Amino acid sequence: MFLVGLSGGIASGKSTVVAVLRELGCAVIDADVIAREVVQPHFKAYRQIVHYFGTEILLENGEINREALGNIIFSHPEKRQLLNSITHPEIQKEMLKQILKHFVLGCRYVILDIPLLFETNRLTKFMKYTVLVYCDPPTQLSRLRKRNGLSQAEAEARIASQLPLDEKRKLATHIIDNSGEWESTRRQVLRLHARLEGSLDFLWARLAVGTVVVGLGGLVYLLLRHFIS
Repeated sequence: MFLVGLSGGIASGKSTVVAVLRELGCAVIDADVIAREVVQPHFKAYRQIVHYFGTEILLENGEINREALGNIIFSHPEKRQLLNSITHPEIQKEMLKQILKHFVLGCRYVILDIPLLFETNRLTKFMKYTVLVYCDPPTQLSRLRKRNGLSQAEAEARIASQLPLDEKRKLATHIIDNSGEWESTRRQVLRLHARLEGSLDFLWARLAVGTVVVGLGGLVYLLLRHFIS
């Protein structure tokens, strides 16, 4: 099994691309979903966040107010780094558990949906391929303003907080251009899926693992025979 990192930018259309991949039966691990799970009250990260950021960020039901916390870290880079140092290890542990589950189930490949894949750059070395959902800057700005009801300055500030899509484009092995009509984007997703499904990386990975398992099994057998005799 091999890993495929999927990323994009704010309002680039990544979530709609993921929806098509799920329809096709692809195994998708959503880092955003996991990030929301690991900050629930019964998790270690929750206790650490409350310790460092205070109870002012909590809702009445005790859960973390993501909007309040987001407002804090958006304007304070050092606090954003602190939050990341708390949550990222927990997120990665949960992602590893899900990857192992899909491996046992015999998946050809797993898509890791990671919004900041290229910003953090720590996980790209584990990906066989990286995919960027791209749209041109004017389209991105227009979509963000329309979707979130933001002013020009507010939308530009949100976009500026991320690595520009044109920079990410240079880092990705595959590009899905979502600047135009949705049908064009869908066709690109279908072509990518067909290419990944037909990849021989799956076969070679399984053969390698099978060889290791058989080798270990043979070693155990020989040791047992030695001790029994």
